[in-house]
This record gives sequence, structure tokens and C-alpha cells, in this order.
Amino acid sequence: MTKDEKYQLLTEQIKALTAGEDDAVSVMANVCAAIHETMGFFWTGFYIVKGEELRLGPFQGSVACMHIGYGRGVCGTAWQQCQTQVVPDVELFPGHIACSSLSRSEIVVPIVTTDGTVKAVLDIDSTELATFDQTDATYLEQIGAIVAPVFL
Repeated sequence: MTKDEKYQLLTEQIKALTAGEDDAVSVMANVCAAIHETMGFFWTGFYIVKGEELRLGPFQGSVACMHIGYGRGVCGTAWQQCQTQVVPDVELFPGHIACSSLSRSEIVVPIVTTDGTVKAVLDIDSTELATFDQTDATYLEQIGAIVAPVFL
């Protein structure tokens, strides 16, 4: 199955899992599990905006950083710029926060509500360089849009 086909099925699964649900933690937990299991990434999780920092939310994978400042690292940059960050080599990203030395590439998608506010970020890491591309960004942004309403 191609990456595109996996994401198409995953997106439909997430729509079904989240339909009618209004609990953000439950939705984030199931979305992480679905992405992680389907795509086989090293780390998949959410960081939730709490004041001036991102706080660790539901995730799948090894232990992670619990607090990330606004504009710090890949996650904080995605929050600050309200823009998906695709990082082929985390070692080359200025200010990268190394929660795990095994992480080599990363994608972070801001979860934005209809009023334009970033409420969380979806963070995914890989142990391989250059894992993520525009296909990942496109589908993960669609998944982010599916998740965003639980933050209203």
C-alpha cells in the first residue's frame, strides 16, 4: 500500500473515530494511536497550548519533553508561525529540542480553530532522515482540521 493510500484510509478512520466526540483528550489519544499504528512512526503526539507554553498531551512512543516554550524548537516554531514545519534533519533545525536522541526528522502541524487560534500541535518524529514530505503535511493538516473542533 502506498503512503497516499495509507493516509486516505487513516483519514477516513479518524473521521469515524471522532464523529460526534467532544472530549479533546479522548480524541487526541485515539488520533495518536491511529496515526502511530497505521504509519509506524517513532513518536506521535500532541502538545496542548497552556498559557505561554506547550504541554505534553496524549502520545504514543517513548517518554517526551513535558514543556516547550513559545517559538522554541520545532513544536514552538509551528505554534508561533501557525504553519506546518517539515524538518528533514532535526540536527540542522536552529534551537531543536532533543527529547530523544533517536529522533532524526520531524513534522509538526498546528491545530487551529476556526477563529485562527492555535490550540495544540501534532508532533511526529522518525528515526530516519527526511521521512516527511508534502504528502505527510497535506494529510496531517487534514487530520488536524478534523481534530480542531474539539477545542472550541
